[in-house]
Amino acid sequence: MKRKNIDELESFIKKFEGELPPEAILKEDILRQGIFFEEIPRDEKFSGKSYFIFSFNIDNDRDVISAKFPEEIAVINGPYDLRKTIISVRINKCSPYRVGYSKESGKFVLTLDGIYVADVVFSPEKSYMLEKTPSGKSVRDIAPTIEWGYLIYLAVFRMCQYFEVKEECGFCDMNSNYLNQKKHNKNYSAVKSIEDIIEALEIIGSSNDSTAGAYTLTGGSIIDEIKFKGDSEVDFYVRFLERVEDKFKGRWLSKVVVQAHDRKNLKRLKDAGASIYHTNFEVWDEALFEKICPGKSRFIGRNEWIRRIVDAVSVFGEYRVIPNFVGGVELSRPFGFDNIDDAINSTSEGLEFFMSRKVIPRYTTWCPEKTSALGKLGNKPAPLEYYARLLIKWHELHDKYNLPVPEGYGEAGPGKAEFSVSAFMDAFKVPSAV
Repeated sequence: MKRKNIDELESFIKKFEGELPPEAILKEDILRQGIFFEEIPRDEKFSGKSYFIFSFNIDNDRDVISAKFPEEIAVINGPYDLRKTIISVRINKCSPYRVGYSKESGKFVLTLDGIYVADVVFSPEKSYMLEKTPSGKSVRDIAPTIEWGYLIYLAVFRMCQYFEVKEECGFCDMNSNYLNQKKHNKNYSAVKSIEDIIEALEIIGSSNDSTAGAYTLTGGSIIDEIKFKGDSEVDFYVRFLERVEDKFKGRWLSKVVVQAHDRKNLKRLKDAGASIYHTNFEVWDEALFEKICPGKSRFIGRNEWIRRIVDAVSVFGEYRVIPNFVGGVELSRPFGFDNIDDAINSTSEGLEFFMSRKVIPRYTTWCPEKTSALGKLGNKPAPLEYYARLLIKWHELHDKYNLPVPEGYGEAGPGKAEFSVSAFMDAFKVPSAV
């Protein structure tokens, strides 16, 4: 039996003992390599993948898209005595991580190289997910909840106009995800209606089993106002924000993910009800930003994007501006760094730049989605060593600048974290019991 993957995992758990919890290392390894399910529970109800904006799949073949897989899993127990660890599901039929049913234990289990690693729990199906709005749209589709139910994800425009000018970000499969989902779900719409959003939120808000604490309002970039009847990107998203906050003000923490905008437009978003401002910066290195994010580079520009992120602090307040990096894309081919040291040094420079200015950047663990531009080039995931070192560097800088735990991500620490697409929240140290 081959043990290459599990030997590497165990070596990193041992190497970083005391610096990183084993839960964070395992989570990064699963996120970067994906996972596959040899069996899916037939009787047990679980929350299936809603494909809310991206596929987050390394494989997107017809049999994958048409099958039901859980939105997330939690791994627990096993030989590493894992605390509950919530992980976004990314399907990869060739992944060494497999989920199957153990007749011996009567549980679903996770194996690596065929060796038992942990017990598996599927993301729970909440009652509201099965409801429909008056227009007949499912709540799961209109307002899916992720992060084990903590975050309501309102992707109100599920395409990005950078694809239309062939200048999309290289790691992104937003438009191909939309097209694939549309083939299998006739109700999967590019632009959601405000009325459907409001109705879905009313259903969630009145349910007895909702644990949502925040919502994210987001969607693809808008650069062609003509196609939106003269509305700019900010015009479009402000309309949704105003309606949601007018109806549910204070019910959930509000977050908005859009492009980098000038101070005037940032104030419009803030006045409309956004509490936390995310803008996806993606990759720090100047040359890589231009190559991997050509649309962002041409329409706004890297330096202007940075300036607007820093400016946003004066509008939203300290620690409420949270740009996202795609961790690992710095090592992608053909443009990326050819070694881990350079990749870590580059991203660390960006993290420190922002953290020193009371901005708290976070990252999403990159998996090379099959239908993205970088996926089509045959890119492989970044090494596990990169993610372990990135986690350590992120927390070193976070401690150096005495920053708080970022708002809008739920609990922090191993066994508590709900954020599912990277382990930066799992790696917060839990105070020792007195």
